[in-house]
Amino acid sequence: MNWTEWFVFFLIIQVVHGLGTWKLYVKAGRQAWEAFIPVYNAVVLLKIISRPWWWVILLFLPIVNLIMIPSVWVETARAYGKDTKLDALLCIVTLGFYLYYLNYVADVTYIEDRQLKPKTSTGEWITSILFAVVAATIVHTYFFQPFVIPSSSLEKSLLVGDFLIVSKIHYGPRAPMTTIAAPMVHDTIPVLKTKSYLFSDNYEKRNTSWLNKLQLPYLRLPGFEDVERNDIVVFNQPADTLLDMNKFKPNRNYYKPIDKKTNLVKRCVGVAGDTLEVKNGYVFINGKQNKLPPRAHLQFSYDIVFKRNLQPSRMLSILEKYDITDGLGYGSTEGAFRIPAATDEAIARLKAHPEVASITPIRRAPGESEETFPRDPNYNWNIDNLGPMWIPKAGETVNLTPENIALYKRAIGEYEGNDVKTRGNQILINGVPTTSYTFKQDYYWMMGDNRHNSIDSRFWGFVPYNHIFGKPVFIWMSIDGFTEGIKNWRFRWDRIFTTVSGKGERTSYLIPFLIVVLGFTFYNRWRKKKKTKGA
Repeated sequence: MNWTEWFVFFLIIQVVHGLGTWKLYVKAGRQAWEAFIPVYNAVVLLKIISRPWWWVILLFLPIVNLIMIPSVWVETARAYGKDTKLDALLCIVTLGFYLYYLNYVADVTYIEDRQLKPKTSTGEWITSILFAVVAATIVHTYFFQPFVIPSSSLEKSLLVGDFLIVSKIHYGPRAPMTTIAAPMVHDTIPVLKTKSYLFSDNYEKRNTSWLNKLQLPYLRLPGFEDVERNDIVVFNQPADTLLDMNKFKPNRNYYKPIDKKTNLVKRCVGVAGDTLEVKNGYVFINGKQNKLPPRAHLQFSYDIVFKRNLQPSRMLSILEKYDITDGLGYGSTEGAFRIPAATDEAIARLKAHPEVASITPIRRAPGESEETFPRDPNYNWNIDNLGPMWIPKAGETVNLTPENIALYKRAIGEYEGNDVKTRGNQILINGVPTTSYTFKQDYYWMMGDNRHNSIDSRFWGFVPYNHIFGKPVFIWMSIDGFTEGIKNWRFRWDRIFTTVSGKGERTSYLIPFLIVVLGFTFYNRWRKKKKTKGA
C-alpha cells in the first residue's frame, strides 16, 4: 500500500478501536469521544492502564508493535479486572476483539490503583522477556545489527568467520517494510528453518496479493554520511530469487520484499554518477584506476608451475609462506597448482622462489563473452573486462537507445516501478514511447576484492539506494575455521575488537575493553559496599 492507503487503513483502525472501547473509557472517568481521536486515544488509554506515555511510540514502530499492541490489549483487560491467563489468551486469539465483549456485554469495573507487577514469577519472567525482546528489536532494527562474514569475497579485508557490528545510523536507518515478521531474524527462523515473514512469494502476484499490500512504503531516516566510493557496505541483494532459503536454489518466479532479500557485504567501487569500467580485473572510474584503501587487497586466480614434481603438501607449504591460503588444493596437478585467490604483492614475492618455474594469471580477454551483466548479446563483457557504463544518479537523465536500454531496463522497471518494453527500435515506458528517463534514486556498483570468487554487480548490475542496509564498523569476534565445525574453531585474537576501516595495521581494543569492564565492575561493588556501611 502507498501512504494514502495506509492513512485510510489507520483511520479505519481508529474507528474500530473507538467502537470497541468507548464505554471502557467512560468507566475510567474519561469522555467517550476520546476513544476515537487518533494517537490521542492511545495516550489516554495508556493513562487508563497506568503505563508510560512513550509506549505510544512503540505502538507505531513496525515489528515492535507486533509485541506492544497485544500487550496493550492484555493490560486493558487487566485494568477492568480480567487478569486470568484465559483472559490474556482471549485478547490475543481474538486480535483484541475480546475488548468488544468487555465493552458491551461483560459487567466490568475499572480498577484505578491496580497492582502492575505480575502476580506470579512466571508472569514476571514473561514480562521481562517481552520487554527485553522489544529493546533488542529496536536496537537491531534502527541502530546496530550483528552480521557474520559467510564467504571470502572480501578476503584480506574481511575474513570468513569475522563477526561484525553493522551500523544503520551511518547511512540512515531504513524502516522495516515487511510489517508481519518475526523480530530480530532475517528471512529464516533458526531451528525451524522456515520463512520468518508473511508475504506472497509468487513473482506475478507480488503486486496484487492482499498480504503483500501490508508492505509499508520505503522510508529511510537521516544518516550522517553518504555511501562513498570504496566503502564496505552491507546491502540486500537486488537479484535475490532463492526459493529455498537454506540452499542455493534460484527461481526467477520467486519474489522477496526488499528488506528480506539476502544480506551481502561488498565494496562499493562506483557511486551514483560515476562512469565505471573494468579492465583486466581492475576498476576504472571516470577514466582513472580506482585506488583502494590501505587495508584492501585485490586477489586474482593464477596457475603456478613448479620446476619439479613436488608433493602437494610441499607445494601447499610454499604457498602458505606467502600468505596464499584461500581455497588451496583446488585444481592441483603434477608439478602445478591453481591458486583461486592471491594478492599482487604475494605473487610478486612468490615469483622469486627457487622452486617456481612460472606464474600465469587467469584472466578473460576483452570481448570474451560471459554470463555477466547486462546479459545481452550486444555486450561481450566478462568478469575481468566490462563497461564503460554510467551509474544512475537520482535526478539525472539518461538518453535511452535500443543499444543501451539493456543496461537500465532492470533499474527503470523493477527498482523504480515502471513497465518497460521494447518494440523494434522503440522504447516504451508505461506504454508511452520515450527516448530518455530521469532516475528517482541513486545506484551503486558493488564488487568483492577477491575478484574471481565473488558474486556481485558484475552478475546482477546496479544496487539501488533503497537496498542499502548499513556500514560494517567493528569486528567483535573472529573465528578461523568457522564453517568447519566447532571442533576446528580457532580464535583470531589480533582481529577481535578491531575496526573494519582505518589506516595502518589493525589494533585490537579487547584488552582496553576488558580493563574498562573490570574497572566498572569493581567500582560498582565498592560503591555498594560503601553505601551498605553508611546505612
